[in-house]
Amino acid sequence: MITKPRAGVVQVMPDVQSSRDERRVAIDKVGVRHITYPITLNCPATGGVQHTVAKVNMYVGLPHYQKGTHMSRFLEVLNRHHGEIRSDQIMTVCHDMKKRLEAEEAHLELTFPYFIHKKAPVTGAAGMLDIQVTFEASINGAEDFIMGIKVPATSLCPCSKKIADYGAHNQRCEVQARVRFAPGKSMWIEELFDVTERSASTQVFAVLKRPDEKWVTEKAYDNPKFVEDIVRDLAISLEAEDRVSWYQVISENFESIHNHNAYAMIEKDKRTD
Repeated sequence: MITKPRAGVVQVMPDVQSSRDERRVAIDKVGVRHITYPITLNCPATGGVQHTVAKVNMYVGLPHYQKGTHMSRFLEVLNRHHGEIRSDQIMTVCHDMKKRLEAEEAHLELTFPYFIHKKAPVTGAAGMLDIQVTFEASINGAEDFIMGIKVPATSLCPCSKKIADYGAHNQRCEVQARVRFAPGKSMWIEELFDVTERSASTQVFAVLKRPDEKWVTEKAYDNPKFVEDIVRDLAISLEAEDRVSWYQVISENFESIHNHNAYAMIEKDKRTD
């Protein structure tokens, strides 16, 4: 790096990061985490866009012979995208990062809230339900992209319903789906959301009036599910989706009668069948 002090004398600064490291230990991922950055996503519900703020992680692989990476260059890459990243630019940003850091591989992760327009099931009362979305882009020879969502839902215990004389315990659950897409194909966030929340006993809503609450309560009672049932049903739905080539599905129930959570996970690469 060359700087010009106030005296006007050109001064060469040492590039310590690019110096040689003799320990011969490569680093899989090195970079910066928890950058807060605005992003823009296309929104099929309105035909427009939705603006949100993401937590961004940026990494590259570091060869065994290089002492360090240049942390400031990660932010330079973000700033080249004019202060706002569009969802269709994620892989472009990853390529820019790989080039700017002169790396063999690059990884970009974004986690952000996304808002779904939902109407109550009986009264139609409108509300905005927030879900968590993740984009994971990697370049290591080939490109790789994973989209993930975390959806709140309700589960009702089949065992409780079976053994109790009346009622059954239910609880909030979080259902997660992470997917890779088949070549040339993709899904809207809303589409993956619809598939995911249908796997639970019933949905949750931002706004519920009394007729809606009655509907939700009875819907869950008529559709009891363990965490095992939720992940199996979601896996079957994604198995039938030709746009999805790989999936990982998780259900975590925040138990109402235990001081622990119930958990289940299925991961499947459909390309190896």
